[in-house]
Amino acid sequence: MQDEPTPTELIKAVADFLRNEITPVIKGHNAFKLRVGINALDLVTRQLTLAEGSDAAEAGRLKELLGADGPLIELNRSLSDKISKGGVDLQTPGLAEHLWQTTMDKLAVDQPNYASYKRELGNK
Repeated sequence: MQDEPTPTELIKAVADFLRNEITPVIKGHNAFKLRVGINALDLVTRQLTLAEGSDAAEAGRLKELLGADGPLIELNRSLSDKISKGGVDLQTPGLAEHLWQTTMDKLAVDQPNYASYKRELGNK
């Protein structure tokens, strides 16, 4: 284990530095490219912070739905196969909730400022 700062803290520090110190002095297309880079760093920070927990929760839901164990990618393939073959559908207990929660967890990482995502968080 490494000492602090953690990789997440380092990435956040770089993104904040670029956002607060460099962005104001960059113009034109380079400013756009800089914002894209900052957004990528923010995304990686959220992945490092949130993905492990949401992946574990997703795997747990899939294990319960499928009655099987395995790596997350294999469980997702199995569910996709069952859906495409009509073995499960939205009437299957727990499936709609699983799909909804998985979508919300992915949006928390990928698009946390998405208006519909924020609205749904407020509905809880």
